Amino acid sequence: MLIPRDAEGNFRKLDAIYKIVAVIGPRQAGKTTFLREQMAKGRDVAYVSLDDPNAKSIFDSDVKKFEQQYLAKNRTTIADEVQYGKEAGIKLKYLADEGYKLWVSASSQALLEAGVLSYLTGRVGLLILYNFSLNEFLSAKGQKSYVDSILQRHVWEHVVYGGYPAVVLAELPEDKKTILKNLFTTALLKDTFMTFGINDQETLERLSKYLAANIGAEINYGSISKKLGISTPTLQKYISALEKSYIIARVRPYFTNKGLELAKQPKLYFNDTGMRNAIMDTFPKELENEGKMFENYVFNEIQKAGFSPNYWKSKSKAEVDFIVQKEGEIIPIEVKLYSEGKPGKSLRSFIEKYRPKKALIVVYRGKKGKTRLSGCSVETITADEIHERLF
Repeated sequence: MLIPRDAEGNFRKLDAIYKIVAVIGPRQAGKTTFLREQMAKGRDVAYVSLDDPNAKSIFDSDVKKFEQQYLAKNRTTIADEVQYGKEAGIKLKYLADEGYKLWVSASSQALLEAGVLSYLTGRVGLLILYNFSLNEFLSAKGQKSYVDSILQRHVWEHVVYGGYPAVVLAELPEDKKTILKNLFTTALLKDTFMTFGINDQETLERLSKYLAANIGAEINYGSISKKLGISTPTLQKYISALEKSYIIARVRPYFTNKGLELAKQPKLYFNDTGMRNAIMDTFPKELENEGKMFENYVFNEIQKAGFSPNYWKSKSKAEVDFIVQKEGEIIPIEVKLYSEGKPGKSLRSFIEKYRPKKALIVVYRGKKGKTRLSGCSVETITADEIHERLF
């Protein structure tokens, strides 16, 4: 089943500019399928994966033999899972400089490490492909129009089981759960554990469960180190590896004056709420008591729209869930399971302090509409409108 991806327009722009387009993102987010779909659109494209031991062996030992075996000047070549190749940066640079057109993919940020990316300056365009956004999810479900009750049912499923394509397309809840648990194991073993040199899988799994139970909380490295019985440097290494494997994401505090704002620690969210729920082995049948999970979900939708939001916490402990910065403007975003459409005290405090032109309240259910506060247009929307309102 072909599901149009929101990222396709950006991919075409990058493909027109760069010799190499690197599609990165979570394992099983659809990167290979996305690139193969581009093959089917009239382009002469070949495919090779470094998951193939033969291809990896040739790439690692002699890039010129890899060139002879797999590449041609008159076609584009997809090189899948290039993070597994030795000295990938300098070898990709050589191939680009020889005139080859490459689309490469990677399931971790190993491709972004200095030892790779520094060789590819001016030669590579980067595209992050996340799991299905809500709009892509609705397309996969064949839902072209809907009323509030239908949207809420779909949002519930998207929150609880996440947006991995294989999970979305699976019909039975038990199948969705099985796929998610296997994805987590694979992501740990093939990406986090192997790629980033983690040598204690049991501790990595315990850390993942701890983080899954504390989504949206500020990270206190010292406290977590004591609870898990590991050193702070080891903890930071493991969290960094989970982040680079696209399992988790850290959200930094927003401030313009460090002396006035106390929050310095990042907050932590999972890049897929379904993955988080699989780690917890908890798949709630309703969202009424799942405010933090819905907050995580809204973060995911903001991220899929192409933004890296911050959060805000004032000296008086007022908090706004997310702050999006766009073209010199700031957009505060408050997340609520249910709202009457009125901004809360914290959002009011932010608006009065920073005077943004626009603010959003994202709700699971409740009254939608617009109001004005201190010259700011405050709009209450549902999750399917996030992408549109940020553009």
